[in-house]
Amino acid sequence: MIGFWIVFSVLLLLMLAVLELNKNILLGFALLALVAAAFAVLFLKALRKKWYFAALGWIGFLGCFVGILFLTWPPTKPVPAYEPGTEPVRTAVVSVRDGDVRGVVIGDCAVELYAGIPYAAPPVGELRWKAPQDPAPWDGVLEADHFAPMAAQPTNLPIYDSLAQIIGYHDYRISLYDNYVEPVSEDALYLNVWKPAGTQENLPVIVYIHGGSLQTGQPWYGDYAGKGIAAVENVVVVNLGYRLGAFGFLATEELAAEAGTAGNYGLLDQIKALEWVRDNIAAFGGDPEQVTLAGESAGSACVSALCTSPLAKGLFRYALLESSTVVSVEPPHSYRPLDEAMESGAKLMERLGAGSLAELRALDASALIPEAYTQHHITIDGTVLTESPYASYRKGEHNEQAILHGYNSEESGPFILFDHANLQNYEQKVRAYFAEYADDVLTLYAPTTDGEADRYWAMIYGAVFFNYPHYCLNRLAADCGIPVYEYRFQKSNGRLGAWHSGELIYLYGNVPAQSALFDETDRALSRTMMAYCKNFAVSGDPNGDGLPLWEQSDGSRLLKLDSETGMADDEMLAFYAILDRMQGWEDEP
Repeated sequence: MIGFWIVFSVLLLLMLAVLELNKNILLGFALLALVAAAFAVLFLKALRKKWYFAALGWIGFLGCFVGILFLTWPPTKPVPAYEPGTEPVRTAVVSVRDGDVRGVVIGDCAVELYAGIPYAAPPVGELRWKAPQDPAPWDGVLEADHFAPMAAQPTNLPIYDSLAQIIGYHDYRISLYDNYVEPVSEDALYLNVWKPAGTQENLPVIVYIHGGSLQTGQPWYGDYAGKGIAAVENVVVVNLGYRLGAFGFLATEELAAEAGTAGNYGLLDQIKALEWVRDNIAAFGGDPEQVTLAGESAGSACVSALCTSPLAKGLFRYALLESSTVVSVEPPHSYRPLDEAMESGAKLMERLGAGSLAELRALDASALIPEAYTQHHITIDGTVLTESPYASYRKGEHNEQAILHGYNSEESGPFILFDHANLQNYEQKVRAYFAEYADDVLTLYAPTTDGEADRYWAMIYGAVFFNYPHYCLNRLAADCGIPVYEYRFQKSNGRLGAWHSGELIYLYGNVPAQSALFDETDRALSRTMMAYCKNFAVSGDPNGDGLPLWEQSDGSRLLKLDSETGMADDEMLAFYAILDRMQGWEDEP
């Protein structure tokens, strides 16, 4: 009998864990408890007497669990903007161009959050693959207390996301209030505003564009939510949703003929959101003349593109770019020439059996969502971008007046998680990417152990996709006379550390006050980074009283963000020189 109880207990714990990780509703736990109790009683009284009864009993128990799993599957529900399980505290009514809105007070009453405000009409039906239109005005008061759906995108099973949170972030939390699935919709052109509580005027504004490879992502994730920095540094933060994947970046000949542009609908959404900020942010205490456009990863690539878009001129003053740009001669990701975009669009139509744009627009969104991996690139469409950002900067054409930008010391971490190098495969990896320049790389980084090979490959990968494009931005900005400040984030912690996106929780002030994953050095660094950000949003210069001096970048030195913050040498200049030769970088503008 001891064996039965051991197997039964282990199996029951695993079932409970699956229900929790999959976010099943509480009814599932109650049903499992009843089924488990009934099975235990039946097994001990009758089923164990014959082996085949016992086998059928175990099979029946497992079958009931599968039924419970699907019967109590988590429903789709909007994400609340206030603390789950509490009654929301309402703000005063704010009047914007299209109607009145009322948000919620959060963060110990220090911050007001207005969630899910429409900045454009739903881009569905005939508006699919068209420039965003003004939203319809509404009557009454819009209760901005829940976040709008995230843009149409591929999603995972809830249990997959939970396991990713445990393995990647190490901070999964059991809760009674998260037994649901976050909504996904083609109707996702909404934004969120965080502001210091109470009456405010002329505050600097940070408009943040989320990352996700232009395939996934949402504008309310906790790491870059505006609550922390709004409360501490007295700024207004705006996060926005925009079209992703095929909905945001498809290009076809018919689309180009229809509107004279194709492929950059996601960027047009971001421009529309910036126009909304210009017209409405004063109602929330923000200064429309003091807007900093910020983004991380693919969101930073979008910021990089908008810095040279003629349609974005005058909509922001400063640019903050984290872990990506598209200004190198050959951007490594999130970018492609128009002919490639058109060819990819034609192939998509073939795969989906669509012979015309009308047939594409008639397709259900579910048919287009899986195409996100083929259509997630900014392109030179002749309207949003008239030429490559590199070419524009070479001409001195740009929209921003100052740049703060940088990367993390271990950017490659999540991207090579299952692609590590050793002495046996290191040279093959280098030669496959660098071709005729491989010997130069192998001479510069010549490992003697498996550990060195793995470390060098991580450095190379991170530099190609992230560090080097920022090095290019430094030089282009300097040539244009733009004040430019570069950082390298390298703080370790118990969570992501200095992996890709690891800096976000610091910059936006969301390091938990109580967490074993972070210590006081993390919280102190977060305060420093927020202060730099606020100063930059005010004047285009991050420096201020009590902060380590951040020198303007000359291409060889940057600010090291760590337990001790200060200027440091960029240690990869010799490698960047190889990439310059590969890409045909011009030393003189």
